[in-house]
This record gives sequence, structure tokens and C-alpha cells, in this order.
Amino acid sequence: MQKYITQKKNMTQIWSETSVVPVTVLEFVQKDAVADFFEEFKEGDKVKVSGTSKGKGFQGVVKRHGFHGGPKSHGQKDRLRAPGSIGATAPQRVIKGKKMAGHMGNRRVTVKNVVIAKLNKEENVVMIKGAVPGMRGTRVEIKK
Repeated sequence: MQKYITQKKNMTQIWSETSVVPVTVLEFVQKDAVADFFEEFKEGDKVKVSGTSKGKGFQGVVKRHGFHGGPKSHGQKDRLRAPGSIGATAPQRVIKGKKMAGHMGNRRVTVKNVVIAKLNKEENVVMIKGAVPGMRGTRVEIKK
């Protein structure tokens, strides 16, 4: 199974008679593999897209894991976005895998079953329906 290296250009929309489809524009980095890609894939095919997600730095539990935070009343002054309890007293340690604050993003992410919306041979561009991991200019892999 061959993987094709592309570069994320931007996000845009394709208008049809019935709807507006958000797409991500990917441009090929490997110019020699472009012909192979257009032979192997056609519009409507489902593919896997892998890339490095945007880095968000050190984040708290509300943003990183979707915790709701504490109540704004009942004596809570500076504990609104705190994680709460981190476990029972019996093991006298924090259990591995506990959801806590920490580094978020900047990891390899694979999005499966995304649809190829449009192919443009002249500009060496492929448009993928929906979002693709990473920021503009990052390398992205496309696999069957």
C-alpha cells in the first residue's frame, strides 16, 4: 500500500446545486507520484489521512479533557477550572493514566474514511471533504 505525501494548503468550500461542502485543499509534494495517485484514486473514494495535529501547549483539564469544572458558588473562589479529586487515599499514589493537565496537540493523528471531493490534475491538487489534521503548510499522508 503506497502512501502519498501532500502539503495542506487551505480550507475552502465547493458549492453544488443542493449544498455547500467544506473541503481541505492538499497539494502534492512528490511530483513523481502524482500520476500514480490520479490513476489509483477517483472522486468519491474513501481514504485515510495522517498528519501532525496543531500544538496547543500546556493546557488544563477543562480544555484538554472536557471536564466541567466546579460550581461558581458554595465557597469556591479559585477552584472553578480545577480537576477535583485525583483518587482515593488507599493506594497512596496517583493511578497511571489519570486525566490531568498537560501538553496537548502536536501528535500524529489519522482520520479514517474521509471522502475525496475533487481532483485537479492541472494544479496537482486533491480536495478532501472535511477537516484534515495539522495547520497550513504541514505534510500530510494519504493512504487507501
